Amino acid sequence: MLYEGKLHPYIVSLQKSRFLETAPLGGNMPDYDFKIPVEDASYPDWSAYAIKQISAIMQDAIETGNNKILIHTNLKRGLPLENINKVAGPFVEAWALEKFEDICEDANNPYELVHVEAGARLDVYDVLLQFKRVDRGDYVSSNVDVKATAEDIKGSGKSPNITSYAVIRTEYVNDRDFLFLILSLKHRVFSEKEPKSGMTKGIMEVRSYNVYDLKYLSDADISYNPALGHGQIQIRDIHYVSIVTRTTWEFCQLLDRKYLNSSKRTEADFHELAQGHGWIK
Repeated sequence: MLYEGKLHPYIVSLQKSRFLETAPLGGNMPDYDFKIPVEDASYPDWSAYAIKQISAIMQDAIETGNNKILIHTNLKRGLPLENINKVAGPFVEAWALEKFEDICEDANNPYELVHVEAGARLDVYDVLLQFKRVDRGDYVSSNVDVKATAEDIKGSGKSPNITSYAVIRTEYVNDRDFLFLILSLKHRVFSEKEPKSGMTKGIMEVRSYNVYDLKYLSDADISYNPALGHGQIQIRDIHYVSIVTRTTWEFCQLLDRKYLNSSKRTEADFHELAQGHGWIK
């Protein structure tokens, strides 16, 4: 229940530690009997493995020249490059999905990728990837959010919406080993006219990438935008992030602090969310 006339000790502890990455979060919370997820001891290894495999796939695609998307148009002026970023994103994200699917078709692929699944419209992930580690015989499942940004547009990649605060917080409670990775793809677009046909060939080229675990992003990299439903978790700059190792429960508390630091959110709002999404026993 809510404390009458004062904040709950959990809320106070979060507010006191708002600027301290290593500060103890939470404490004695008798009225908020939280479900506290405790991840498997192998989680850091699973996370590092999935990042390594996805990075290898992207790197190999770039090095072998399999990083281009061709678009043919009969527009005399070619592609409208000043606004192409509005449509380039979905193309690049579709390219990534196809790369994963093509690799998975080979049962003996060197990346140990055994299953690829495209996310539906309201899924938290864009692509679900499952790897089977030959050396250990175990499986690693990773939920991947693909973000495409333009190399030549200033400000591209700044503060993109990643996912809903309530949705991602709930995922970590329901699955203590929930692995959510960000795959950032930086691209550029150019065009050339084919002399015989007069058609313009647009080329979208994936130039670089970055892969990281959302749970391990530093406090400074993560922000909360109260717009859209219960609010969105954002990354301040998707191209440049710092990594901090933490537990699932520590990350849940970090998200709670971001939520409660918003002037548009109250403890009553938080309590309603916690009850409604099953964060409390």
